[in-house]
Amino acid sequence: MRQCADTANRITLNVQNALDHAYELMQRGSLGEAEAACRTVLAGAGGRNAPAWTILGMVLREQARFPESEAAYRRALKIAPRDMFAHHNLGALLSQLDRAEEALAALDRAQSLGLGARELHINRGRTLMQLYRPDEAEKAYAKAVSLEPRDPVAQSSLAQLRYMRGDLKYARDIAAAAKVHRGDVGLQLAWADLQRRSGDLIGAEELLRSLARSMSPNPQTRAALASVLLEMGRLSEARIEASAALRGAPEDPAMIENLVSIELTMEHPDAAMPLIRAQRLRRPFEQRWIAYEATAARLLQDPLYRRLYDYERLVRIYELEPPPGWRSIAELNASLSEALRKRHHFQSHPLDQSLRNGSQTARSLAAEREPAIQALLSAFAIPIADYVAFLGTDPNHPVSACNRGSATIKGCWSVELRRNGFHISHVHPQGWISSAYYIAVPLDVHDTQTKPGWIKFGEPGLPIPGLRAEHFVQPRPGRLVLFPSYMWHGTNRILGDETRLTVAFDAVPLPGGK
Repeated sequence: MRQCADTANRITLNVQNALDHAYELMQRGSLGEAEAACRTVLAGAGGRNAPAWTILGMVLREQARFPESEAAYRRALKIAPRDMFAHHNLGALLSQLDRAEEALAALDRAQSLGLGARELHINRGRTLMQLYRPDEAEKAYAKAVSLEPRDPVAQSSLAQLRYMRGDLKYARDIAAAAKVHRGDVGLQLAWADLQRRSGDLIGAEELLRSLARSMSPNPQTRAALASVLLEMGRLSEARIEASAALRGAPEDPAMIENLVSIELTMEHPDAAMPLIRAQRLRRPFEQRWIAYEATAARLLQDPLYRRLYDYERLVRIYELEPPPGWRSIAELNASLSEALRKRHHFQSHPLDQSLRNGSQTARSLAAEREPAIQALLSAFAIPIADYVAFLGTDPNHPVSACNRGSATIKGCWSVELRRNGFHISHVHPQGWISSAYYIAVPLDVHDTQTKPGWIKFGEPGLPIPGLRAEHFVQPRPGRLVLFPSYMWHGTNRILGDETRLTVAFDAVPLPGGK
């Protein structure tokens, strides 16, 4: 009997070692090897090992194989219904997928089983935000911060929520923690990034220079300083810092992008283009790099620019038809206004988004059950199909080269701009086709001279002298505008007191096509 017990213990230890190895592989980014290690354990256990399913779920999530990840977590819970880690990881995944109601149930179950880690509270905070329960979300983020004040995700999440709620002391916790933990680089960088995004460029520069003086400058610190100097218009200094950061991390796309942004702003397209072209080869359908290539081509007066930014062909306008069950678009828009304004109760914009002086919904509208919202999404199907068919399949053009004949909405949100509200010029890195649908617009959009609230195309999200917007579309209730996600777009500032209410989405090629 003793020999049997020793054998069983060795088997258990070997399985645990294999799972620890799988987790380490995942942490190093060796996802294929990590998956294989998990599946080997599962094969040996006849599929009856809950921790192996949980780790496999994590690996699959890292690969963006979300349905398989969810199935793995549910297999773990079928074997071990009280596994608090599986409940937590399932909840985190469901929150990422905007399935907030299900996510909160899973996270609360993990908490009831005894899980109290800060990750639980961060995920609960994000989920409660998606459910428009900001008081509870703030308490959840604050709990995570109290458990680990040095956690940059918890601190940034709490500060941003407070900023959106109009709390003038929104950064009090992260500022206090950064003062105490001066040697924590991750926390200091998070605090500097928050300062930059909220407009305190002087504070961000002082913090980053202090950080560089107190320890050997690392690429991340120098890149962050370069971003701040770029926004301050101190381009030569920014270029020095960005170049040094890239030398320290020559394969990091973020470092490359930082330097490219500065070279383009300094009107050095010849210096920027080789870096851009290398990234275009590695990531041919990454929308951000297509935008940078177009910008460099514009500065070089290369005909490629007009091919990529063919506004007359690629920016298309649709006047939406009422979906079944609705007598008119005006009736649908009235119901949409009522439903969406209940979801626009934040006083300020998210710090990581393009809008200014307005608010944005907290999760994808595709997850909402409101009939008017679902009706609108269904009404988008015909224009999307028409646009996809119109694009064709030219393999030499980035927007048509990945056309598989159909598209699906990947994310959908609503923005309400208030007085002096606007969007800074930006692109949508995760999209293929992007959009703007107008539900309600202020009266001043009829001013065809100053074009307040109009969507504009072609002005880069970089302060490059002389590169202004080239194409405008007037907002009109019931109007849908479709365009490539790589195309720089923003809006002119609203001048009056009336708000501008829109819905936007990104669509991506449907795997497998028709």
